[in-house]
Order: sequence, then C-alpha cells, then structure tokens
Amino acid sequence: MAVDLDFKAVLGRFCTGITAITALAGDEPLGFACQSFSALSLDPPAVALFPARTSTTWPRIREVGRFCVNILAHDQEDVCRQLGRSGQDKFADLRWHRSPNGSPLLDGSLAWIDCTVEREVDGGDHTIVIAHVTDLREHREAAPLLFYRSGYERLAVV
Repeated sequence: MAVDLDFKAVLGRFCTGITAITALAGDEPLGFACQSFSALSLDPPAVALFPARTSTTWPRIREVGRFCVNILAHDQEDVCRQLGRSGQDKFADLRWHRSPNGSPLLDGSLAWIDCTVEREVDGGDHTIVIAHVTDLREHREAAPLLFYRSGYERLAVV
C-alpha cells in the first residue's frame, strides 16, 4: 500500500521541535527525547505527547505521575542524542536542577513545562498522553532544536 511506503517520507517534511521529557523517581532522574509533543488546550492548560509503546522510560515516568517538558535549544543536540539512547545512564554529565514539581529541569533549555499525567489513549504503536500543565517558564532566548527529514536543523532567523 502506498500509504505505508510514503508515510515516513511525507510526514518527515513536517518540521518539529524537540523536547526532553524528564521526571525523578526517588533520587533517579529519568528522561527521553521526544519530538512528538504538542500544545493541546489553553483552558484548562494541557499538552500532549506521544511516546512509543516500546519505550522503557515512559512507563517509569507514568508511575511518578508528573514530569517536566524541556524545550531544547539548537545547541542541545548532544543532550537530545544522549536522552535518546537506551541502556545507559542518560543523565551522565548533564547539568540540571529541580523544577517546581521536582523533575529534572535541564540547564540550557529554552523553556520548561511542569505537568501531571491526566490520562492515556491508545495511539497504535504510540501512546497518546494528555497532561495537565501545573507551571511553566521561559528559560533563555535562543533558536530551537528542530527535526526535519530525519536530521537536526537550525531555524534561520530572518
């Protein structure tokens, strides 16, 4: 079927920002890189993210019940790659402090959004997570880290 063959190629032409979803389970920081993130509602303030069903980190964050969305800057590609790996200490050498909800807030992020898990919906090979926003702030001015056609890109500011 043509849809199966063209799906990644066509959707790859949609540019997305990249976030890092982080939480703290006891003293252990948890996190993963996430390009499937979206604002959902202004009233009440809510966001959505879409972790893969194969994620081993998302179920642990779900158990915590709260997390921080770190919006990554153009110079944080290494952070994205590190949090995208599995089977190792993802937070080795990453600088962070606690957000108001206690989650890791990554140094250098453009902005952060503290959330609580509201519900999950079946999304095929991904889970649709709807989360209530409890706090948020801009952190610094810089260009965002973008993902386009299977690669990282930088926004050209005109």
